Amino acid sequence: MLTKDDVTMKILEAKKAAGLGWEDIAEKIDMSPVFTHSACVGMNAFPADKAAALGELLSLSDEAVEVLTESPTKNFAQTVPTDPCIYRFYEIVGVYGPTLKALIHEKFGDGIMSAIDFDMTVERVENPKGDRVKIEMSGKYLAYNAW
Repeated sequence: MLTKDDVTMKILEAKKAAGLGWEDIAEKIDMSPVFTHSACVGMNAFPADKAAALGELLSLSDEAVEVLTESPTKNFAQTVPTDPCIYRFYEIVGVYGPTLKALIHEKFGDGIMSAIDFDMTVERVENPKGDRVKIEMSGKYLAYNAW
């Protein structure tokens, strides 16, 4: 029985063997690169048709394709990340998290931004002082409901 981690390893091996990037894979299955990668590493579930398309593209077994459609169990490490790129996002949330929360509450009321009904893009923006990483996130506003 394959686990999400097993399928992730199979995807990474097939991706490397095929010489494909995440944007290439996403384009071929008609999904965003952000969601494609997230689902490939087990943090989201693919819709059945997209899992099938990925399976065909990367020659995955039927069992692996089925695993791709299963709801994830999201486990996060409780330690500070040591990877420099991931640490910067941890730092951004630590520094700006309370600010983002306050601004969301001022503009929308008491609630949150969905990470399920959510879009994100990552772009490279040329800049004379050094190229910039542009990340745009858009999540549905979800008001807290009083019972």
